[in-house]
Parts: sequence; C-alpha cells; structure tokens
Amino acid sequence: MALWARPVSRWRCLLTAARADVPRRPGSRGGPWACPGLAAAAVPPAGKPLVLCAGGGGGGGKPLVLCALQAGRRLAAGSCSPPDSARRASSCSPESNLPSVQQGRAKVETLPDLNAKILDEDWDDIPPSSALEVISEEEAVQIIAEPLVPLQSSTLRDYVDHSETLEKLVHLGVDLSQVEKRQKAGQLLLTLDFEKDVKKVLLFLKDVGLEDNQLGPFLTKNPYILGEDLEALETRVAYLKSKKFGKSEIAQMVSRAPYLLLFSVERLDNRLGFFKNELGLSVKKTKDLVIRLPRLLTGKLEPVKENLQVCQIELGFQRNEIQQIVYKTPKILTASKKRLKQTFDYLHNIMGIPHHMLTRFPQVFNSKLLRIRERHMFLAFLGRAQYDPAQPSYISLDQLVSLPDEVFCTEIAKASMQDFENFLKAL
Repeated sequence: MALWARPVSRWRCLLTAARADVPRRPGSRGGPWACPGLAAAAVPPAGKPLVLCAGGGGGGGKPLVLCALQAGRRLAAGSCSPPDSARRASSCSPESNLPSVQQGRAKVETLPDLNAKILDEDWDDIPPSSALEVISEEEAVQIIAEPLVPLQSSTLRDYVDHSETLEKLVHLGVDLSQVEKRQKAGQLLLTLDFEKDVKKVLLFLKDVGLEDNQLGPFLTKNPYILGEDLEALETRVAYLKSKKFGKSEIAQMVSRAPYLLLFSVERLDNRLGFFKNELGLSVKKTKDLVIRLPRLLTGKLEPVKENLQVCQIELGFQRNEIQQIVYKTPKILTASKKRLKQTFDYLHNIMGIPHHMLTRFPQVFNSKLLRIRERHMFLAFLGRAQYDPAQPSYISLDQLVSLPDEVFCTEIAKASMQDFENFLKAL
C-alpha cells in the first residue's frame, strides 16, 4: 500500500463506523469494513470542515478537521484498514457531526491507475537480464569479449591493445621489441599517460627540430626522455643555444646522439671543457668537433683518454698532429685500440707511409684493414704502389681507400675489374 494511502484508510474506517446504519447497495460485497461504498459517500460543500471525533463514546474527544474537498479526494483513492484500525474507529459516536447524504454530493476526483503509473516510473529500475537467459545466435555473435590485461609478460606486445600510450607510440614508428630490451624502459612506458606525459615531450622534440619521421627511431633509442621533466629539457637546449649552437645544429646533434638531452647542464659543460682542454682546440673547433660526432658528449671518457695515449705513446704522433687527426677524423677517439694499432702498423711499417702523410689523410684509419691490404697488394703486383707525392704516378691515401672498386681499377690501377677479381682469387 502506498504510504500516502495509509492515513486515508484510517479516516475511511472512521467514516464507515459513523455510517454503519446506512444501507448498502444491492449486490455489494463485504461486511461493515468494505470500502467501495464510500467512493460515493456524501461530503460537505467545498470550504466547510469535516469534523471527526477522535475520542471515545459520545464525542468527548478532540475534533480532527479535514478540508471537505481533500477528504473527498482521499476517500476515493483509499482502501480498507486492518481490523485494529476499525476497533479504534468504533469508539467514535454514530451521532457525530457528519453531514447527511441529502445535504449534497461532492464530485469525486478519479485517480489514474496506480499500477500503470508505477510501471512507467519504475521502467528504469527493471533488473538486468539474467546471465542464464537464453539468447539467439545472432545476439551471441554480436557479443565481443574484451581480452584480459596480462598480469605479467616479458613483451610489451601483450599490452598494446590495453594501453593508449603504447598504441600511439607504435603508430609513430617506435619499435617496442627494441625498447623492451632497455632496462626498465617497458615499465616506464606502461606508467605514462599519452595526453599528460608523452604529448608534451613530442611537441618539445618537434620544436627542437626533429621531423615527424624521426620521432619513432629517436624514441626507440631513447624512451627514457618521456619520463624527463619538460623544464629540465628546455634548460639544456637553452644552454646549447648559449654556446652559439644553431637550431639546425642542435637538431642534428639530438637526432644523432639521442641521449644528449638526458645530460644535465653541468655535465654538458664539463664535456665541452674536457675536449677543449685535452686536445688544445679553440672554442670554434671544439664546437665543430662535437657537431660532427655528438656522441663524444654522451659516451664514456675512458676510451677517449686511452686512444689519445695510444696515438701519442705507441703510435708516435706529436700533440699538434693528434689535434689535426682528431679534428679531421673524430671517430678515431672512439675506435678500437686494437684495430687502430693494426691499421697504423700496416700503413707505416708495411706500406712505408710516414707520420706526416698519415696526419694529412687521417680518414685512412676509418677504412677496413682488409680493403687497404687487398688494394695495396694489387698495386704492388702491378708495380704502381707509389705513395710519395714527390714521385711520378703518385697515389694518395684518400684515393686508395675511398674510391669504388671499378673506379679504383680503371683510374688508379689502370687495370680491369676482372683482373682485380682474378688477383684476389689467387691470394
């Protein structure tokens, strides 16, 4: 029973007790507690009070006043109260102040069907379908089960479908198979939000000068930059600009040395100072050196120091010669010591190239020793192995190592490519 109908039922029973002597219509059902007959009960005119006795016997109780119109409306929608309410109503005097049926009838307001109204109001409260409910095959086919996020995995590939960050990084060209090989890089990417963490770094890199097609390879090599503070990154770029590095030069350095921007300003300043003082280079030459080989600023300094000692002590170059060699060929600072000594030994002791010639063409140290050996032996076989610029038929070291095989055979060795191949097979 609706809450608002409960007090109405009590008043109805009081009225029923007061009208106990009123005869029922023929065919009516129920005893003295039947309620339908009250729908047509007479009520006083609108505005006049309806007085009910609330006390026992002869109307000695305090009167309860209801608006006549309200009484008519509530009586029409009420229902029978339980017998205990009836017992309380029986204490009312039959000769109460109720108006007689002949005094007038008030029009009873008819309420809508409560059941239909409740259905409309509670439509959203219908419980969901049961998991055991039978569905059609067409409905079953349309159900898409989302894959579960793996609790643990050795590859980032298993998380791509569950991570917006990983998905968008793949679209940028990031190779996750390479990223996951780097220590704690995979865990870092899984904790980042693309909109809050990744997007601002990508915009920063584009502002530095990286192209769209460079972002994927760059992040593959250095995913840790996504966890760096943006203000710190901007400070490091500002430092490079203060050292007179142009925007294009900074972009070139960052793309060729992806870890460059992970170094603090103090560390970058120390690296630049080391190469300037150790090699005795000017500020301009030091800047040119790191532009051509920016990984000198990010790599370890121990191999650099060892190669400088090898050039000076074991290979016998003077300090000014080392400056020229390093400035022209910076890779010699990071080359393998064993390879460096083997190449020098063959050039100087077998081919007879003096130090000043090696200083003039230091790029020969970047060539493969096998290539140098094969071409020198072929020239010696033809009698054309002449490396002294003061002699006729002089062959520079640059021509010896840099020209393609076809050009070397026709222009330097004055032989055919087939002759060169046959010579190599005979070795």
